[in-house]
Amino acid sequence: ESGVHRVQRIPATESSGRMHTSTVTVAVLPKAEESDLAIDSKDLRIDFKTGSGPGGQSMNMSANHCRVTHLPTGITVTNQDTSSQLENKNLAMEALRSRLLQKQRQEAEEARACLRSGQVGSGDRSEKIRTYNFKAGTTIDHRLGNGVKLPNPREMVAAAAGLDELTDLLRDRELVERAEAAVATGTARYPACSIKFMIHRS
Repeated sequence: ESGVHRVQRIPATESSGRMHTSTVTVAVLPKAEESDLAIDSKDLRIDFKTGSGPGGQSMNMSANHCRVTHLPTGITVTNQDTSSQLENKNLAMEALRSRLLQKQRQEAEEARACLRSGQVGSGDRSEKIRTYNFKAGTTIDHRLGNGVKLPNPREMVAAAAGLDELTDLLRDRELVERAEAAVATGTARYPACSIKFMIHRS
């Protein structure tokens, strides 16, 4: 359902009977979920050195200053808040986890925005995927052409009539297009298979 939907209708307030055309863009995105971040110890480099700055001789002479580097991302955090090597390491790990979660969320948001942009396009009428013509009582999915009979737009918009059948046709079409592309590029698993796409009218 992602893409530009075009609606052609005569509004109740239109006294001259003129057809009005409007569009709406639809984006179908996966639900954003909070994920638990697992950090592999093999991806970490942990260094200890003597601290610096105020804190007394024991702080500056003991190797309590902890630096944790996440090798895959290059993110480095340091901590020398306490005189305990273990506590400083734990605090540094907490800070690293927060930085990695922030990076993960940012990348997820960027991917989500890219997905949305790819689905809705510019929103121009020329990019329409489906037209609902209320005056003529016709619904046309431009990806399948006029050969596929769809329910009356009022039924389709009000009760999602025929939407499951339409989704199946579009899914079959996408699978065929992917298979044809794989055959054309020589990456198909079964390059010798013949590909047929048939739409049976109801």
